[in-house]
Amino acid sequence: MAKNMMHAVQYSGYGGGVAGLKHVEVPIPTPKKDEVLLKVEATGINPIDWKIQKGVARPFLPRKFPHVPGTDVAGEVINVGSGVTNYKVGDKVVVVLGGNGGGLADFAVAKESSIVSRPTEVSAAEAAALPIAGLAALQALTQLAGLKLDGSGQQVNLLVTAASGGVGQFAVQLAKLGNIHVTATCGARNMDLVKSLGADEVLDYKSPDGTALKSPSGRKYDVVIHCATGIPWSIFEPNLTANGKVVDTTPGVGTLMSVALKKITWSKKQLIPLFTDPKKENLEYLVKLVKEGKLKPIIDSKHPLSKAEDAWAKSIDGHATGKIIVEP
Repeated sequence: MAKNMMHAVQYSGYGGGVAGLKHVEVPIPTPKKDEVLLKVEATGINPIDWKIQKGVARPFLPRKFPHVPGTDVAGEVINVGSGVTNYKVGDKVVVVLGGNGGGLADFAVAKESSIVSRPTEVSAAEAAALPIAGLAALQALTQLAGLKLDGSGQQVNLLVTAASGGVGQFAVQLAKLGNIHVTATCGARNMDLVKSLGADEVLDYKSPDGTALKSPSGRKYDVVIHCATGIPWSIFEPNLTANGKVVDTTPGVGTLMSVALKKITWSKKQLIPLFTDPKKENLEYLVKLVKEGKLKPIIDSKHPLSKAEDAWAKSIDGHATGKIIVEP
């Protein structure tokens, strides 16, 4: 490969799925003011990556074509733009790249304001698994559901659906830091894993009780962190306490319509859509938990950049256990 060129994976229009991804050689980007250039060590794949390709955020994202997807990146700083004061060449970091993407490449540029240092105790793959999924779980539990993760709050009964997926695995672990009683649903093959993450009760989502979301101990849920799709409000409603909240981490049009209807019916039970806000201090908190051994990112699989389409296909399939990672 020519000097100043790099390998990247991009797509040139909406739709196309796996077949729309193309391997290309493109110039290595140059960091502008307040930006750093990273040598990518690992990139986490999120469902939103291929949903944007499908057109879910059209016409706002991608901002332009061709587009190199991937936002959750762990890497090493190899160049800094003017004005960068907190990071230097050689620093190991993790970052959410935002709407411009760029993670499925050998190198990526990132804004200094969004970068978090990665300690040696946290591997590149673990760091790349954290941002969008971990931040979604943290924001859902604390900001939207109002739960305390330091154990100081009241006893709360929590349900996590799709608990073996990217967001679910973090929701279970974070909730247990707050001594919250966790009921979880997942596929039968992942029940032992979800128990090992700390869940108090685990339901096979295909079983009668799993389909009905019924707690084995007969509890009603104060909060549901809903990470699955296709479960109507009518299934949640009878399982909630009088002031129960369902936080939908993958809200679609149906969720937003249900939210509107809930407001009309004056019910104290709430359906709350989550739109993840990648705050730097929250990512720092998650990295610290991993460093301290209090949070363990579960990695489903690792794929070389040369086979990024395999990672894309696995994410689209929807049955990953934990996070899917692409490495150079």
